[in-house]
Amino acid sequence: MRKVCVVITARPSYSRIRTALEALHARDDIELQVVAAASALLDRYGSVVDEIERDGFEVSSKVYMVLEGEQPLTMAKTTGIGMIELATALDNLKPDFVVTIADRHETLATAVASAYMNIPLVHIQGGEITGSIDEKVRHAVTKLSDYHLVSTKQAGERVIRMGEAPETVIVTGCPSIDIAAEVLSKPELDFDPMERYGGVGPQLDLSNEYLVVLQHSVTTEYELARQHVQESLLAVAESGIPTLWFWPNPDAGSDATSGGIRAFRERYQPSNLHFFKNMAPMDFLRVVHHSRCLVGNSSAGIRECSFLGVPVVNIGTRQTGRDRGANVLDVDYDHTAIADAIRVQAARGRLPSDPLYGDGAAGPRIAAALARFEPRIQKRLAYDSGCAT
Repeated sequence: MRKVCVVITARPSYSRIRTALEALHARDDIELQVVAAASALLDRYGSVVDEIERDGFEVSSKVYMVLEGEQPLTMAKTTGIGMIELATALDNLKPDFVVTIADRHETLATAVASAYMNIPLVHIQGGEITGSIDEKVRHAVTKLSDYHLVSTKQAGERVIRMGEAPETVIVTGCPSIDIAAEVLSKPELDFDPMERYGGVGPQLDLSNEYLVVLQHSVTTEYELARQHVQESLLAVAESGIPTLWFWPNPDAGSDATSGGIRAFRERYQPSNLHFFKNMAPMDFLRVVHHSRCLVGNSSAGIRECSFLGVPVVNIGTRQTGRDRGANVLDVDYDHTAIADAIRVQAARGRLPSDPLYGDGAAGPRIAAALARFEPRIQKRLAYDSGCAT
């Protein structure tokens, strides 16, 4: 029985791997190890580790590594701490494979620790294009990885052009789309988000229409984070539409984003905004599915919302270059432009489902691939694969 260690470091990491965890856990030829690390352990970001355990997964190790401050300096130091602490966890668990997800700085820490410890590394969601530091991290993790389970055909082609052997690249689709597919099969919003998750702000009537906002700081523009969120707050508050607003990820600039939200809330006491730390992935997508549109700069607007057919107002540069469907309208950080885009997108209604990022069966494909991979830690630039020389 091979031991597969999946490292979950943040709220989006869990939503993007949960169905793969279920498929891995169900196999009798794999021993699943779950490492919860970084912001997944912190209450201020919704204690994702509690969701993991409520869903029936045993957490094999908890790795505390987040240095407070949400600045470029603290991101770099958190990455360093993560390499040290994750190395200890991996040494104790002795997995046959390590799985790392997406493109966060904690993902890079996982990749470096695994590579130097000669543990085969499997990367989920490589080969994509975005803005911010994520672009550098994602492609660095690709070069540290031994196998690549990508979300789209285009992403797979990019990984091969980077010199990765074609036989190590498999298009599985994005496992977060699996959850979106479950939502489409049972779309009823059978709970009150404010009753179930609390949050901060007035009680809102969601029976007619509402918006969802998920906006993070942009690490390469972190000094503008407060200004960026101020523009969005003005536009959404002025719309008068009831809005469920979610807390940002722990990146450089997120303190400024959070501070901007708190200052705006205290100064204007908006009657149409309610704020949440976190929701379980299925609940979050059900809420998004019933909204008029999603506003912000989260990849959920590009990935899950394309499958759900939810219109999106994508703000700024954080998702620049990412493959996207017809549901997305891009705008800059200007409250007038954001307000205009909200009016346009909120009036569109539900759009056709777009399987750009998957068909809802990524989790079982990922588990099947992990069960058949041959352990390998040696790799060579595959010049014959079509990469430039």
